[in-house]
Amino acid sequence: MTPRSRLRRTLLAALVAASVAVPVSGMARPAAVPAPAPAALAPLRTAAPDALAERYAAGRSGVEAAERAAEAHGDRKRAAALRAMADPARHFLSFDGRDGGRTVEIFGDLSRADRIAVLVPGSDTNLDTYERFRAGATALRHELGDRAAVVAWLGYRTPETISTDVLTPGRAEDGATALRAFVKQLRALKPAARTSLVCHSYGSVVCGRAAPGLDVGNIVLYGSPGTGATDVAALRTRAAVWAGRGADDWIADVPHGRLDLPFATVGFGTDPVSPEFGARVFDAGDGGHSDYLKPGSTALKNIARIASGELPYREGRHA
Repeated sequence: MTPRSRLRRTLLAALVAASVAVPVSGMARPAAVPAPAPAALAPLRTAAPDALAERYAAGRSGVEAAERAAEAHGDRKRAAALRAMADPARHFLSFDGRDGGRTVEIFGDLSRADRIAVLVPGSDTNLDTYERFRAGATALRHELGDRAAVVAWLGYRTPETISTDVLTPGRAEDGATALRAFVKQLRALKPAARTSLVCHSYGSVVCGRAAPGLDVGNIVLYGSPGTGATDVAALRTRAAVWAGRGADDWIADVPHGRLDLPFATVGFGTDPVSPEFGARVFDAGDGGHSDYLKPGSTALKNIARIASGELPYREGRHA
């Protein structure tokens, strides 16, 4: 059996399995909890503290409105999570509680930041699982230091891990459009800051779609199934492209390739840590798929160094 036919059989089997699993996993989806449409906001023209404080207050009002809707719907778990998000110490540039949630939360002082890391999450990231995404953003902000900001960008409807969507680039196409628009606005606000995209799992497919012409210094792919591109050149970016994978990450066992089937495009192309892809490979340690941004991890240290404009530690040479 050729590698391509083996890939075809594996991906088709996964697609069939996911199709069977979707009705079961879809019984209690995050999108089922209603929330009001967010208030229309004028474009943010400056990253001055007063302007950011006004935008954060608007974001908090949106969270509180979603909390009231969740309470009225009888979803106490969602309402409790939203109450925590409405804490005045939290800073949301935008918030939309509909359809599982879209949020942009800032960690650190964006007005003073000279380094900005934009985290782009993978599958199963929504308002009901947001705390794990927030924990990673908090850890990265701590590792980067005081003159840095981390943007937890949940700007698209992420696919469920057990679904047909996670095998195809459909959600990534929508996410890439939103990500490109956000990065353009961010660069206008902070043109002198070193900005990096930090893309986990399916989020690296979003970043791959958004990459052409995007004004960022680094694109960091970790735990990635692929980007949809055959190699770095196909991303059409001037950014430095980095890739890392933990030794215990199950994503290594996912077949890499892309098949254009009559009913869908399945798969995401070349393995980003392979020599054929051409990324700058960094040591991501021994962790699993959800361990990259754990405090003290090799992957976290190296991602922070890359976002700071430094070279990552080499394997066996960690501080």
